[in-house]
Amino acid sequence: MFFLKMISRSFSRQFKRRLLIAVTVCLSATVSVAMLGVVFDVGDKLNAELSTYGSNIVVQPKSDAVVSDLYNTGDSAGSASGSSSGSDGGSTSDGSAAADSADPTAFLKESDAQKIKTIFWAFNITNFAPELNIHADAGCVGSGAGSAGSAGTAGASGAAASAAKCKATNVPIVGTWFAKTLHMDSGESTVAGMNGMRSWWKINGTWPKDDSEQAMVGSALAAKLGVNVGDSVTLDKTIAVGADDNTNGGTGKTGKSSTERNHVKVKIVGIFDSGDSDNSAIYMPSIAAQTLANLPNSIDKIEVKALTTPDNDLARKASKNPNALTQDEWETWYCTAYPSSIAYQIEEVLPGAVAKQVRQVAALQGDVLNKTQAVMVLMTVLSLVAAAIAVANLMAASIGERGSELALLKAIGATDGAVSRLMLAETAVISLVGAIAGALLGSGVAQIVGHVVFGSGITMRPMVFVLVFVLLAVTVLVASLSSIRAILGLRPAEVLHGR
Repeated sequence: MFFLKMISRSFSRQFKRRLLIAVTVCLSATVSVAMLGVVFDVGDKLNAELSTYGSNIVVQPKSDAVVSDLYNTGDSAGSASGSSSGSDGGSTSDGSAAADSADPTAFLKESDAQKIKTIFWAFNITNFAPELNIHADAGCVGSGAGSAGSAGTAGASGAAASAAKCKATNVPIVGTWFAKTLHMDSGESTVAGMNGMRSWWKINGTWPKDDSEQAMVGSALAAKLGVNVGDSVTLDKTIAVGADDNTNGGTGKTGKSSTERNHVKVKIVGIFDSGDSDNSAIYMPSIAAQTLANLPNSIDKIEVKALTTPDNDLARKASKNPNALTQDEWETWYCTAYPSSIAYQIEEVLPGAVAKQVRQVAALQGDVLNKTQAVMVLMTVLSLVAAAIAVANLMAASIGERGSELALLKAIGATDGAVSRLMLAETAVISLVGAIAGALLGSGVAQIVGHVVFGSGITMRPMVFVLVFVLLAVTVLVASLSSIRAILGLRPAEVLHGR
């Protein structure tokens, strides 16, 4: 009872000093809880935020993947033609394709694309879109006439003559899904397409509807063609046909070839500004592009957007050679949402495909996450150091003001241990009050940070509160003991006279 009475009397006698200690601990707890709360939840938030800027996994036919690796033309997700921009190819600013732009020669089946949602990490795949990247002529005069040439050289000459009358030649065409509803064998349904893959595009109009003859045009190409929303554009493409045709090469056993001009008329329902080479492309439903190129059920790429865990040493080792992993490493890697493990599982369900992570996006996720966490941990440490210094100074001032009381306690027989326990108990009670108030405030601050920065709340984990309370307890204990030791090292008479 005497011990508790001494503690309660110290609060009434030094209320302002005790209040300052409580406020100091409260502010430190607020910063620590808020920062650590964000640190433990920032990984998922950053992945979700970065995933809005495009795909982080690209699926291609094996032959195309080999060529990409050989000539270092990979990681081209998001480009209309699948070729890199700038000096390596791609579209020029006026809408004409570079000389090395070519249609794909290897394909995947569009009907297999939905198998991506059947892998182990299906729920981490937030969106995907198959693509057929081809080239065609736009705004051609007299394209409704149909075929423009006979077999062999005559066919090629006729095609060239027709192309010469077009407003734009060799235009990148992307046949894809926009918001296609897929019904899975499990009975579940999902929506996939470009609507969720190109959220940063500025669109005048609307997205095209799947399985229609609608299209959207990049702003640069729209200016060249002189079209607006609501106008129609005829697309012409020279395709190889004939009984002796080899589907893509146009040359059969006889060595002869025949070509004709295929055409599709589409209605422009939207004009987009992507800020890159896609501004010179046309996006249209996959069925329309397949009809134009005479490639039914064919795609040459699938862009996949997935929530992933940043790479570590295990993921990097697995990405080089999964067969080099031990059994335990394999199970850990396969059951963790690394980009490489998701890509591996996609390859398992798509025959003849190679899935590769977009290195720039994966590296950006890990780099931004590490830097963000480092800054927040540093702020937490600095707030704890500041709290320790403030508590030590306030404790020293408080003990100095109570010199006569402490000297009297020691004069009547109180030991240094008893006096120390009294001072520590007083500081512990007031620090606990401040820590609880700070934890509540810190949770609120974390939610504000989450909504302002990421647009969603922060999930507060119990370990955050445990960690903060332990750190604060150690901080306050060290600061209090250092102050108490400095005072109790003097004799009672010296404390009484303030020396």
